[in-house]
Amino acid sequence: MSTLIKVILIALLILIAIVIFRIFVRADYRKKGRLTFLSRCLQFLVFFLHGLTSYLCLDSNLNHIQTGNIIFYLAIICMVVGLLFCLMGITKLGWNNTIGSKVSGLRQAGLYRYSRNPQLVFYFVFYIGYALLWPSLAGLIWLGVYGIISHIMVLTEEEHLFRVFGEEYQHYYEKTPRYIFSLTKRI
Repeated sequence: MSTLIKVILIALLILIAIVIFRIFVRADYRKKGRLTFLSRCLQFLVFFLHGLTSYLCLDSNLNHIQTGNIIFYLAIICMVVGLLFCLMGITKLGWNNTIGSKVSGLRQAGLYRYSRNPQLVFYFVFYIGYALLWPSLAGLIWLGVYGIISHIMVLTEEEHLFRVFGEEYQHYYEKTPRYIFSLTKRI
């Protein structure tokens, strides 16, 4: 597949993410205070499509994985740690809160003391490991696309959380980084 087609498909994925998160998901949060089944499915679709783009950006031929070197072991460690902590974040937040079907209190303990979005951070760590199995510039671009679509989703969720929790969320927002660094402030 040509590079131009890959770029067009990745740009299309980002555009789809913008439309889904900033229009459909945002409308559900504003009108219903939660996500409908359709919006949850659309959110899932965005991340599913991103996962499929790994076939465009990474050499996913398992025979090309270089085993036994430090990058391979680092990749495995990132994948295991990322997935384990992502699942811990889901467990702490609760499935219904994770998928946006209800909001039952603002979580600020555990992993949520260090990041307002630990599930996304640790899924990114998992993706780093996955990309390290086939290191390339295209893999870095693929990671960047995950960062972009996740950030679009986070901005939409933050608007909702400010509406639902008001000052409590404002205080949490000010003391806890959006991802892992305190450099991120509300846009």
